[in-house]
Amino acid sequence: MLFLPLYEMKVLLLLPILACILTGGQGMIYERCDLARVLKQLGLDGYAGYSLANWVCTACHESSYNTAATHYNNYDGSTDFGIFQINSRYWCQYGSQPSSNGCGIQCSELLTDNIAADVACAKIVVTESSNGMGAWVAWRAYCEGQDLSKYVQGCGV
Repeated sequence: MLFLPLYEMKVLLLLPILACILTGGQGMIYERCDLARVLKQLGLDGYAGYSLANWVCTACHESSYNTAATHYNNYDGSTDFGIFQINSRYWCQYGSQPSSNGCGIQCSELLTDNIAADVACAKIVVTESSNGMGAWVAWRAYCEGQDLSKYVQGCGV
């Protein structure tokens, strides 16, 4: 039977806790109302004519409110990033991959728990895209033309 000295056992017990602390700030999953409040504070309610509920619905169906979400697109080799799944081919720079980088940012900036960069970029996407929020597949599929009140209901926004 293997017995470890007490200090070694304490170190082994602390390792998982340290791992959680050190990986903090690498993204988070928002609760619906928390996200609605942050998006409102960052100026998305009514932005480009779209209600706050449109933005919350889009985030729900694009990333499940996960700021660290990514999705690789086999059809063109691009990747979608962050809570709004912003695409690397057009809106952010991902390594040395070709990109229009319309938002002028590194895609990694879209993966943190601070979603200010995501919102700033989403504002650019919605105003520079010819079809507004139609630039998001999930918005077209799940939000466009729907009653979206459930996305902000009970949130006090």
